[in-house]
Formats: sequence, structure tokens, C-alpha cells
Amino acid sequence: MNKTVLLTAGGTGGHLFPAQALASELIRRGWTVELATDERADKYGSAFPARKVHIIASETIRGRNPLLLAKTGLKLLWGTVQARKVIRQLKPDVVAGFGGYPTFPPMFAARLTGTPSILHEANGVMGRANKLLAKGVDAIATSVPMDDLPSDLTAKLVETGNPVRDAVLNASEIFYSTPESGGPFRLLVFGGSQGARFFSDLLPPAVEKLPPDLRKRLQIVQQCRPEDMERVQEAYDTLGVQAECAPFFQDMPQRIAHAHLVLCRSGASSVSELGVLGRPSILVPLPGAIDQDQAANAKVLEKVGGAWPIRQADLHPERLAKEIVRFMNAPEMLKDAARNARSVGRPDAVKRLADLVEKIALQEGERP
Repeated sequence: MNKTVLLTAGGTGGHLFPAQALASELIRRGWTVELATDERADKYGSAFPARKVHIIASETIRGRNPLLLAKTGLKLLWGTVQARKVIRQLKPDVVAGFGGYPTFPPMFAARLTGTPSILHEANGVMGRANKLLAKGVDAIATSVPMDDLPSDLTAKLVETGNPVRDAVLNASEIFYSTPESGGPFRLLVFGGSQGARFFSDLLPPAVEKLPPDLRKRLQIVQQCRPEDMERVQEAYDTLGVQAECAPFFQDMPQRIAHAHLVLCRSGASSVSELGVLGRPSILVPLPGAIDQDQAANAKVLEKVGGAWPIRQADLHPERLAKEIVRFMNAPEMLKDAARNARSVGRPDAVKRLADLVEKIALQEGERP
């Protein structure tokens, strides 16, 4: 099959990782893949299997200030002009968007040029950019059932699951290793592709409150913002806790696979990867989100007993210390949670989504 797809995604891991998974699968099927995104994707660009990465102007809609809205509108308009030029040159068979405002110009340009298009919604609640684009696409792929959409959109829904990268599928072959009594206890902490200040402030004082015998067993791998790394590492060194801190781990799927317990946000990619890998987790949904999408994502694992969501407002050092003690003393509970999490994993999601892309590309319709 000699066909071309233009993938478009916001420049964060949560948007780019599912797009990367689809890119790899389509390449295996003989497709040519190109990517349209924003400048934030640079840190992932070297790993993204696209023939070319097109940086398109975009901006997130924030607040109601007329001047800011006008500036945002002009930038999105310019991005649409850029994206339309790319589409005219490439003549892709289909355009696939993965959410975030950087997808708006390419997806809108696809509509203007009559190019077949699909959206993928990774979260349990549809994002604002996808809501704006949904009426103009041929199909909407979802990770989980979505019941709160109008009927004209419901007819377009196809539940594929959220694609995970090849590295995650490879790491899923590593079965969960139940922590042994008196042995090392591996705790992995991350807060998304940019790290999380909240966890950097929370973990060291929580670890300090652990009984000495449990603290000696602890082995921490933690994602930190660059400006927080030194103070967090020094805190663990002072406590005599083995810890590795870094702003970003290229081998995160392997890190998750080797963890006894994961503490993280509940972004769609994180929840999907925890399911495919089958790892128990404490999930802390990002507070303040307009749609509370991370809270909805966390429920997927909570319902089957694979994770324990805790609101950020309720998670202080004393509470976290108690939770860590509870889990370190209950290895069988962690083993059960790992099995439960794996039960809702969708390792075949990328194949389902690739099938949908091929179906839409083969639909009748004139290309510009």
C-alpha cells in the first residue's frame, strides 16, 4: 500500500505518544508518515518515525481578553495557511489528529481542502480543540466509551482504545515482580512529560516520615523539573534513600515495567500504559482542569481495582507516607492490582486505529 498520512498532535507526550504508535504501525503497513506539530515537539522529534516534521503556528485559547483572543485567532489563521500549503503539497490520503490546539490548523485545513480526516480522543472527556473540530471529520476514535456527546457526533464514534508505543508493547512482556518481604521496594514517580513540581515538594517530606526499616528498602526513580532536581536529590541523599532523579526518562516504559508501585498523574497515555503494562498505581489527577479529564481517566483503572486515585488537595506528606507503608506491607494487594490493571489494557488499540485510518482513506471523495 503506497499511501500517505499526515498526523498532527500537540507537542506534549500525551498527544505525541499515541501518534507515534500509529505512525510505527502504519509504516509497517507500507504507509508514508508525516507529522504536523508545534515547536514543543523538538524533544520527541528524533524518536518520531516521520519522513518529515512540519512545525505549524498555533496558540491555545486562554481567557476572554479581546486582544489576546484576536492574537490567538491570527496565529491560528496563519497556522491554517501553513497547514493548507503542506496538504496541497503532500496530498495525503488522510489526516489524523490527536488533540491539542496545534492540531486545529492542520485539521481545519483538511476540511477546507476536502481531505478525509479523523480525530483521536485519548481522554474520557473530549478536549476543547477536538470539540471544535469534531463536526468536520469523517470519524472520531475514542479510548473509552463516551456517552455525553450529541447524536450527530455519536454516529462518528469508533472505540479503538488509546495506542501505546512499541516500547510499551515490548515492555509489557515483563511480568509484575511482587516485592519481597524485607527486599527492595521500587517506587516510580512522574508527573507528565514536563515533570511535576507538586511531586518534588511532596515526596521528600513523605519519605522522611517512613519508619527507618521501610525507608532503607525504598528505591525511588523520580521525574523532576530541572530546577527542582538538585534539592530533591539532596533530600533523598540526606535521608539515605537510593534515588535517581531526571527531567525526562527516554526508557520510561521499562521504568514502569520494573516498578513495584507507580505514583503519577492520570493523563490518558499514562493510564493506557499502566493498563497495558499491568502496574499498580496511585493516581493524582491534575487539579483545575476545565473538563476534569484526568479524573475521568483515573476511574478506568479504579473501577477494576488497578489503581487508587487521590485528589491532590487530599494528598499531603502524612497521607502519602501512610499509603506507602500500607502498600509496602501488602505485596499481595499490589500483585492483585497489577493483574487488575492489565485486564483493561488495550495492546491492540494501535491496530484498531490503523484499520480505521485505512478505512477512511479508502472512502470515496475527491482529493484536491
